[in-house]
Amino acid sequence: MPKTAGLSFRAVLEDAYGGGFLADYDDYPLAASPDQRLAVSIDYALRARADAFASVRCVHGHFLPLKYLLLGDDIECRFVTWLREPVARLVSHYHYWSRHYEPDADSTSSLHRRVIEEGWTLERFCLAPELRNVYSEFLRGFPLRFLDFVGISEFYTEDLREFSTRFLGRQAEPMVLNAASVRYRAEDIPAGLRRRVRAYHRQDVELYEHALVLRQRRQCASAAF
Repeated sequence: MPKTAGLSFRAVLEDAYGGGFLADYDDYPLAASPDQRLAVSIDYALRARADAFASVRCVHGHFLPLKYLLLGDDIECRFVTWLREPVARLVSHYHYWSRHYEPDADSTSSLHRRVIEEGWTLERFCLAPELRNVYSEFLRGFPLRFLDFVGISEFYTEDLREFSTRFLGRQAEPMVLNAASVRYRAEDIPAGLRRRVRAYHRQDVELYEHALVLRQRRQCASAAF
């Protein structure tokens, strides 16, 4: 998921997996329509072969997890993601794109170009159809229960500790990369707009709140032992 401490988490994974780490940012999901990115993911899933991943221990990037789902029929696959409060994620994403714009870079998506060159306001960005319910769209065909771990960015240090214990077998040191000098929050925008944004992204808000409940259950289960 974009703007959920991804680069910081990537650094931890690269350190842990070394040459077995594979970065996958090729799809540029937000540059395509929901149906287009779903079709790309399904096409890849049907063509992917386990032997192509013989030396790969970890894949990290921005993609629909459905892309790798069928590999689980042949090799052990565990799926992990991080979520951030949806309004705060949108605000952070807007300011990140505003700060980092390279019009001639291949990695600059068509949507990013429109946001900058058409002078989108924060309100327009947060209420854009192209960015509606990003979490839910990325998880199309892949229910939250399919994920083996969902970290919450607001509890990054604590959840990284849990993740590294479960999946890395050791405590990983938190690495903070690409962090903005300002920590954007949902409360940073006017209350009226915040209510509209939460209503517009209702599916993501509900998904995030469900992830918080799952996190609390994990903590209670751990405390019981």
